[in-house]
Amino acid sequence: MKYYLIVGEASGDLHASHLMAALKEEDAQAEFRFFGGDLMAAVGGTLVKHYKELAYMGFIPVLLHLRTIFANMRRCKEDIVAWQPDVLILVDYPGFNLDIAKFVRSHTSIPIFYYISPKVWAWKEYRVKNIKRDVDALFSILPFEVEFFEGKHHYPIQYVGNPTLDEVTSFRASRSETFDEFVRANGLSSKPIIALLAGSRKQEIKDNLPDMLRAAAAFPDYQLVLAGAPGIPPEYYGRYVGNADVKIIFGRTYSLLQQAEAALVTSGTATLETALFGVPQAVCYHTPIGKVIAFLKRHILKVKYISLVNLIANREVVKELVADTMTVEQIRAELKRLLYDREYRRRMCEGYDEVKIRLGEAGAPKHAAREMVKRLTNLYFVKKQKSMQ
Repeated sequence: MKYYLIVGEASGDLHASHLMAALKEEDAQAEFRFFGGDLMAAVGGTLVKHYKELAYMGFIPVLLHLRTIFANMRRCKEDIVAWQPDVLILVDYPGFNLDIAKFVRSHTSIPIFYYISPKVWAWKEYRVKNIKRDVDALFSILPFEVEFFEGKHHYPIQYVGNPTLDEVTSFRASRSETFDEFVRANGLSSKPIIALLAGSRKQEIKDNLPDMLRAAAAFPDYQLVLAGAPGIPPEYYGRYVGNADVKIIFGRTYSLLQQAEAALVTSGTATLETALFGVPQAVCYHTPIGKVIAFLKRHILKVKYISLVNLIANREVVKELVADTMTVEQIRAELKRLLYDREYRRRMCEGYDEVKIRLGEAGAPKHAAREMVKRLTNLYFVKKQKSMQ
């Protein structure tokens, strides 16, 4: 069958590439065409547009690039119609993908699957009606989404497991690097490590990294190691690192987490990755207008937490320092607890165990691919029977 996929950022490229590999196991003759990235291209198929040409974050960048965004949407719609795939698979990135879904639903009969469902449970809940109208099958990677979509909105979804669990499980099973080997390979000292994961976007790094560095500098018995994000040049980090005593390592985030004693993490998938490696963490998310965002968080956001760890556990497992609560003093105080309070560390790791249980078994891409091919096969036979009547 012919599969058309759309992703809008690095994490989508990663997850979609694994899904494509799993689809090839189920459908050996699979053809792929996509708006995606290098990892998807490595699996095979035709890369129409790279996600780096799509990703704009924040009101002003989006406003400044509206012409480009609309041109990309138009190109995507035209390309889907011209290629006539057997299915359109959308991967997260709701601002772009839901618009594409609306168009494809109203102008074609192409089935639409959504892998990694939009986080409408956090905000923009009104988008549920668009999903119900335009999406044929929704594949979730977060267990609590089942109750949200099925219990609250009466829309059936398929929980397939979490791909981050797959990636971390696979990495840990295949890597046995010792601490000494890691520090030697990366030019580090023998001090224990505080890992800094300051986000994958430039705005996140700008907002979060300076305070993270100032807070962590108060612990000279530890060395600071910053995980460099894909697509962010070293010189960009240089603007915010200054004279801080920190080492930046690119392409080895999982190796870093495997060796870290504690971590300061910007909210996102990284909080879940850190938990799955068993590293005590504090979630740090600065915003330029902290008090306003704090008000919105209390009165507009639909969830109590922003980190995946706490959302999955449905309780506070890790401390979230967000908006007006993210200060150097508060980060420093929380980091001190993470490093020196053994009972606090133990309780956090017990919470991580709860999260792992709720995530279920590994194998999300395979589960999703198997279900997708099954549904498409059923649709094919239904169409064939109708054409014979």
